Amino acid sequence: MKRVFTFSVVALSLATAHGSTPAQRGLEVFRQVCSSCHSLNHVTYADLGDLGLSVPDIKAYAGQHEVADGLDDDGDPKTRPAHPSDVIGSPYLTTGMARMANHGGLPPDFSRLAVTQKGGVERIIHILDSYAPPPTGTTLPPGSYYNTAMPHLHIAMPPPLHEGQIKYSDGTKATVPQMAQDVGAFLSWTAHPHLQTRHRTGWIVLTYLAILSGLLFVLKRRVWARRNSDNP
Repeated sequence: MKRVFTFSVVALSLATAHGSTPAQRGLEVFRQVCSSCHSLNHVTYADLGDLGLSVPDIKAYAGQHEVADGLDDDGDPKTRPAHPSDVIGSPYLTTGMARMANHGGLPPDFSRLAVTQKGGVERIIHILDSYAPPPTGTTLPPGSYYNTAMPHLHIAMPPPLHEGQIKYSDGTKATVPQMAQDVGAFLSWTAHPHLQTRHRTGWIVLTYLAILSGLLFVLKRRVWARRNSDNP
């Protein structure tokens, strides 16, 4: 019940903060679908503020997750609720557990996938939107799924997206192509989570330099005008 309530609050925050954007909808897909297997090891919960989440919502979202916190008195691993400053890590405590839950495969981290995947975001969207039933007579390797985007027409990851799988907070219809596009937008953001902040900082610096240049120009004109008046 706590997780459902927290998700509803976060979804409402996304819908009302700056209006819904593809990256914000992509976060909703990540939270409800992708985060069950994949991590964001280079993105902190606090970074989600750039997508419109308020500080209380970020704290509530982080508090749903447990992170490693050293060892207890018996030498066993212990955990604590995540803080906003923690990264959005894997849902699995160890890589061994991750492989065991995914037939030996290790789900990739999503943080930089948009820049490390050959073909970038467009390639990711194409893969997500290219699952299909195998043609009659097609034999797939065990544990693989038919996907027309792959060179050998199969992939180890089960189809992650299904029609109507989630309910977008802004009322957008959750079709597979729509969710794939939104996930792509979100992954583009996760690859550069501080890009907007850097842009804002850059504009502030440029504005400051422009004003400073103008003031120095005026000062120079006044100094030379005074000097010229003293030396007719």
